[in-house]
Amino acid sequence: MTNTYFSIIVPTFNRPDEVDELMESLTKQSYRDFELILADGTPDEKLVPIIEKYKNQLPVTHLHRPYLGISDSRNLGCQHAKGQYFIFLDSDCVLPKDYLSNVSKGLNEYGFDAFGGPDASDESFTPLQKAISFSMTSLLTTGGIRGKKKHVGQFHPRGFNMGISREVFEKTNGYSSLKCAEDIEFSIRIINSGFKTGLIPEAFVYHKRRTTFKAFFKQVFRFGAARINIYKLYPSELKLTHFFPAAFLIGVLFIILSILVSFKLFTILLALLTFYFLLIFIESTIKNKSPKVGALSIVAVITQFGGYGSGFIANFIQLLILRRNKPIV
Repeated sequence: MTNTYFSIIVPTFNRPDEVDELMESLTKQSYRDFELILADGTPDEKLVPIIEKYKNQLPVTHLHRPYLGISDSRNLGCQHAKGQYFIFLDSDCVLPKDYLSNVSKGLNEYGFDAFGGPDASDESFTPLQKAISFSMTSLLTTGGIRGKKKHVGQFHPRGFNMGISREVFEKTNGYSSLKCAEDIEFSIRIINSGFKTGLIPEAFVYHKRRTTFKAFFKQVFRFGAARINIYKLYPSELKLTHFFPAAFLIGVLFIILSILVSFKLFTILLALLTFYFLLIFIESTIKNKSPKVGALSIVAVITQFGGYGSGFIANFIQLLILRRNKPIV
């Protein structure tokens, strides 16, 4: 097995506590051939004391450019990177101690030019964070499609846990100027350029995501709307699964309206929806060993489908029905 030097690139904006936790987890990595590049768009010097805390434990490069966008942050990090592979992580991720070891093993075994890994919740997460993580990763939701199987078509790595070779960056010129779903667009270009992509299942990260349902709704609303932006660029990339959240919203509306047609039909459809929520509660309760997380997971799934579905429908109407040129996000 040959050792690979990794450049870990983290875009961040005003999140010193998250960066602190991420850097602490990097100090515990069993694999040590790496550097950390923080592409910091925070207006002030808030991150400097955190970096000073770890300067004797980690090789850190701090690229401070106030108000730098996420794609520009990642591209800037790549331009300063020394590694053979660049790993992009969100600042709200925490790494298991064997993360880089598993990445190295996976690359040696599969020879990927670009890879992704799943996300998971850690025991230290709050019940709400665990519920949101469940909704984004469970096989009972669309989240399970992207991070639980090795092959669903050709794997599209996502920016919260994504790696590329230096050659990939040099030949694709990195991330585009998209403000949302920029990682999906990048993955499509990587695949279209003939590079080999894949999932390394063991290379998971603990992903904290959002800390309120309101913030989570806003995030997934943008994801849903951005899927239509991707469709406009790459029509073949719109799959049946992308319609599920919107179909869920329409289905719930149909259930509500069905009471005007037939009370019997209403009770049957409501029973089916209740059964689905019961499955979510049972799976999450067992997985997280907490009925509270199980109950919160129902709300998280409703928020996920509601946010993604409404963003998808709104931008679908905006761009494809009204034929307006300006997307919602």
